[in-house]
Amino acid sequence: MSNVLIHATPEDAESAFYNAIAQRNLNALMNVWAEDEEIVCIHPTGAHLVGFAAIQASWRGILGGAKMEIRRQRVARWNGMLICVHHLIENLYANKEVGGPIQVTHIYLRGPHGWRLTCRHASPGANPMLKPGKMHRVLH
Repeated sequence: MSNVLIHATPEDAESAFYNAIAQRNLNALMNVWAEDEEIVCIHPTGAHLVGFAAIQASWRGILGGAKMEIRRQRVARWNGMLICVHHLIENLYANKEVGGPIQVTHIYLRGPHGWRLTCRHASPGANPMLKPGKMHRVLH
């Protein structure tokens, strides 16, 4: 990772994460992640990725697809001196189709390069617009 940016707060890191998705900027997105082989990303599809290379390859595919807009709402957060956990609800918009809601948990750790994302777990949430038993399309 070159030109490492320092994220002074977990909120700075989270804003950078979503801005990078909106701009379809893989380098900026990966700058939010810790450079560690133990980082984890679980997509709503259930794909369980471990390590920087696997996560980067996955996001390369996602950002290379349909342009996405993500509207997020913070549900809860816990801040410590070295660790922070955010729980959010995401609603995804791609090609004028709505996907979601997605329940997301982000775990940030503070290190020498500021706050970095070490775990993202995204799961399909209940959509009150869908009838029971109907599956909804997950965009990533």
